[in-house]
Amino acid sequence: MDTAKYISEGKAVIGIEFGSTRIKAVLTGEGFEPLAAGVHDWQNTFADGVWTYPLDEVKEGLRDCFADLMNNVEKQYGVKLTSAAGIGLSAMMHGYLVFDDKDEQLVPFRTWRNTITEKAADLLTEEFGFNVPQRWSIAHLYQAILNDEPHIDKIAFLTTLAGYVHFLLTGEKVIGIGDASGIFPIDPVGRIYDERMTERFDELTAGTRFTAKLLDILPGIVTVGECAGTLTEAGAKLLDPTGTFKAGVPLCPPEGDAQTGMAATNSITPKTGNVSAGTSIFSMIVLEKNLEKVHREIDIVTTPNSDPVAMVHCNNCTTDLDAWVKVFGGVLAKAGADMPKGKLYDMLYELAAEGDPDCGGIISYNYYAGEQVTELQSGKPLLFRRPDSPFTPANLFRSLVYSTVATLKLGMDILTEEEKVSLDRIYAHGGLFKTPVPSQGILAAALGTDVTLMKSAGEGGAWGIALLAAYMLREDKAQTLEGFLADCVFKDMDGSTVSPEASCVEGINAYMKDYKAGLAAEKAAAEA
Repeated sequence: MDTAKYISEGKAVIGIEFGSTRIKAVLTGEGFEPLAAGVHDWQNTFADGVWTYPLDEVKEGLRDCFADLMNNVEKQYGVKLTSAAGIGLSAMMHGYLVFDDKDEQLVPFRTWRNTITEKAADLLTEEFGFNVPQRWSIAHLYQAILNDEPHIDKIAFLTTLAGYVHFLLTGEKVIGIGDASGIFPIDPVGRIYDERMTERFDELTAGTRFTAKLLDILPGIVTVGECAGTLTEAGAKLLDPTGTFKAGVPLCPPEGDAQTGMAATNSITPKTGNVSAGTSIFSMIVLEKNLEKVHREIDIVTTPNSDPVAMVHCNNCTTDLDAWVKVFGGVLAKAGADMPKGKLYDMLYELAAEGDPDCGGIISYNYYAGEQVTELQSGKPLLFRRPDSPFTPANLFRSLVYSTVATLKLGMDILTEEEKVSLDRIYAHGGLFKTPVPSQGILAAALGTDVTLMKSAGEGGAWGIALLAAYMLREDKAQTLEGFLADCVFKDMDGSTVSPEASCVEGINAYMKDYKAGLAAEKAAAEA
């Protein structure tokens, strides 16, 4: 069908994702290809010791992003975007959003980036026999209870950012199972919150001012492929105050950015996985069987269709790298050689590719925030080197790129070396791979496996949640999500694959030896 007609007849599908630095909306076509996009840039705020996003900025960003999408559709195709066949919402997983019985927010949003729940996370891990990371919603809730915070007896609803925006648009307090698995441990067979653990949580909180039953405040889980509500009049007005975009559009279950990354890279079957790298970096490895032990460095979450996934999540990735790029750009500008941002990144990545495989002994810690994998409650970026290190621009920038994946490698080594998890291939996506050389090859060397960049990977989670919304609309209701992605979406899609190079593997292993030895210095700096 003609694309303009396809859009004007409301047959396209929309995916919206709230990332850490950008809100993005993607409109997809008849062959699931992206047709147009809208964006809104934003940043988290550090206020009163908490990383947060004010909910007014959530609403404002959603409106601005959607307006940008509508404007771009009209510019590109000459038609107005008035409706869609389906909508999907995604956002950063975890965090703490709580509301009272009048749906009034009780405390500022505490995002995944906070490392303020160590006591709660440790106690719940011991009680459940299941790793509960600090950023999980249940850890934030239990820490608030342990702290006897004034709001805990007023909590009527707890959700994630994706769940909250979905509620704004539909009035439904629901969640997809993947996002739910970052709130509380999941029973993947029953596709419900784990009953034994929910009962144990209620026992642990008995006698406190938190009098609610846990299941009464958590969002209901909706299975992938099912409708999770429809766009209300109020929701449509929030998306588009002009009234051009109409209510009544069905929405799929809201999901986390980890799950949309899996959908966007077709990595939802055992022995496959993906790495998403931006402000944070995380790997998602679909498991053939359960792990032998509980590892504090590894989370167990699920795919969008509830299969268990080992997740290594690191709070820090490109923030320090970006800061160094600004420094280099500032020097060039002062010298009268102002360079466009994209060209500057390309030049510095080219320099990194020329650096020594071990970076000449230059070690970089990119810790802006705390990091559970390395047991840091807070972070301070740190760069150090031996006096005889060849301190060249190439070695420096290669070290900065290594630092983006170093902490991830520590967690992944536990999976591959201790748990003997097999990997066929890793799919990579996110801002770190906008310039694939050398980051793609460095990731392949760090993980010891092939790394593939799909042509679609640049569209990210907004496209991934649009695919899940399209799956909700499939004609063959018996078709599995795996079959839908493999046969309908990715059947003819190309990608570029890089295998680990021996010299780079040796180099990054040497780098990691110094990196692990130097962690004591980073911990001392962070604590001082």
